[in-house]
Amino acid sequence: MRILWIKTEFLHPVDKGGRIRTYQMLREIAKAHHVTYLTLDDGTAAPDAPALASEYAAETIRIPFAPPAKGTVGFYSDLLANVFSSLPYAVSRYRSAEMTGEIARLASTFDVVVCDFLAPAVNMPRAAGTPTVLFQHNVEAMIWERHAAVATGVKQKYMAEQWRRMERFERDECRRFDHVIAVSPQDTAIMRERYGVSRISDVPTGVDIEYFTSDGATVRRARELVFTGSMDWMPNDDAMLWFATDVLPLIRAKLPDVHTTVVGRTPSQKLQSLAAGTGMEVTGRVPDVRPYLERASAFIVPMRVGGGTRLKIYEAMSMGLPVISTTIGAEGLPVVDGETAVLRDDPRAFADAVMRLLEADDERRRIADAGQRLVRARFGWAGVADAFMETCASVVEGRSRSREERTLTSSVQGA
Repeated sequence: MRILWIKTEFLHPVDKGGRIRTYQMLREIAKAHHVTYLTLDDGTAAPDAPALASEYAAETIRIPFAPPAKGTVGFYSDLLANVFSSLPYAVSRYRSAEMTGEIARLASTFDVVVCDFLAPAVNMPRAAGTPTVLFQHNVEAMIWERHAAVATGVKQKYMAEQWRRMERFERDECRRFDHVIAVSPQDTAIMRERYGVSRISDVPTGVDIEYFTSDGATVRRARELVFTGSMDWMPNDDAMLWFATDVLPLIRAKLPDVHTTVVGRTPSQKLQSLAAGTGMEVTGRVPDVRPYLERASAFIVPMRVGGGTRLKIYEAMSMGLPVISTTIGAEGLPVVDGETAVLRDDPRAFADAVMRLLEADDERRRIADAGQRLVRARFGWAGVADAFMETCASVVEGRSRSREERTLTSSVQGA
């Protein structure tokens, strides 16, 4: 199958959930299909990212793109201008007439066009002429809704307005694509209910079970917790700020030697300031998260906002770590509280769960082993990619069948 894959960025460095999911899937897909990767390029990717695209695509089409960097005068000017737009800023900033023209020019030469994430959809022509699939890593509006729920003051008003805009845009886009692929049954149900989308299915997220394997030689530290994630993504920053202020003090009141490591790029200054004197280590970007997963005794996911599925949880499970998460943190994953993970939502319950696992060796090992068996049995990337392509093939077949039926109807009517 010939696939035109549309994205807003190159995938290297492969250091955050969305990139990891796309990279691993495309590497598998490209083994059996011809992938053309059409992307915006704002110059922030790794210098070798265009060359490394050959790992997941037969050919790459790069469209230079220069949105203003966060914190600059241009960025704040764009935010101000967005006040008068019907689009959410997280979408409008990726609008590119050049990308729209390139899709229109190329689409008919491919079997299917895949729009990866919601943002590139702003550049999809209204009539592509080729079967189209929207790959939804999250229910984007739900993320903004949750941001609004925990924000206050002017920030709350801004988040609420962005949520309303995102919901309108997401509803319209989900309806106009031939098919939507979500990453969990929960996301599928939400989009059906909220947006009235009928042409939708889901494929699970995956994990590189060969890469995320414990070496068995590193001794785990009895009082060490770890969290991994891109810290410039607001839900991750919010999660660790909440943990540092509302949960960790409860833990350290009874276990003062608990150490928490936050691993991920571009942590906020606020989080770094909170970490001082609280037994928290904030690493920033690291070349490999596995050593931090190897040495910890438990993995925490104290998320209050967000959507989609959490690659970080599968990675931790594959490494043999027990997971303590909020319900939202593990949303979309087939985990069972008390069996393959521990789920707690309020600060006291979360703190108590952490302390119990750190002190109960048998319980900690039982949950870690069950989680590891789950991901290794069901969520390798090869199977995930096969499921994705089976869905794409059915979309192409369905469009072809509809064309044949329309042609037959026209012929009968003209006879």
